[in-house]
Amino acid sequence: MKSLMIVLLVSVASTFAIGQGKDIVDIAAGSKDHTTLVAAVGAADLVATLKSTGPFTVFAPTNAAFAKLPAGTVETLLKPENKATLAGILTYHVVSGNIDAAAVMAAIKAGKGKAVLTTVQGGKLTGSLDNGKVKLTDEKGNSVFVTATDLKGTNGVIHVIDGVVMPK
Repeated sequence: MKSLMIVLLVSVASTFAIGQGKDIVDIAAGSKDHTTLVAAVGAADLVATLKSTGPFTVFAPTNAAFAKLPAGTVETLLKPENKATLAGILTYHVVSGNIDAAAVMAAIKAGKGKAVLTTVQGGKLTGSLDNGKVKLTDEKGNSVFVTATDLKGTNGVIHVIDGVVMPK
């Protein structure tokens, strides 16, 4: 029993060590659910920025979230001539600082049910609770939900969302 416990502890420690040293781009790139996001970050020329020191809090839409956009939207945004528009949309999903789930919840509570987050793009996202889930509402009034939290990297944290938020 004691040797089994040691093997388990070594296994857990090894897994944790492998995860160490990954920045937020590396974490997203390692997710099969974020291939569209990773492609978009590359097309917008934001890889170097998001690999920098940060810290950043990224609200990361899944492939399924991008698929909810009108047909052809992603393909159009990925074209070189739309790089600035794409960069604006992607940086609207990023907030400066390392804001974990507990901090988001505390901000919502302190704001009496709402927390306004200023994005790197300069726009605002409003966080609130809806049936116990964190909901983000963009400047156009569209809402998405946070589905996974606290994917921690060396330069920030990722929270997974089920939709794409859009700036004005």
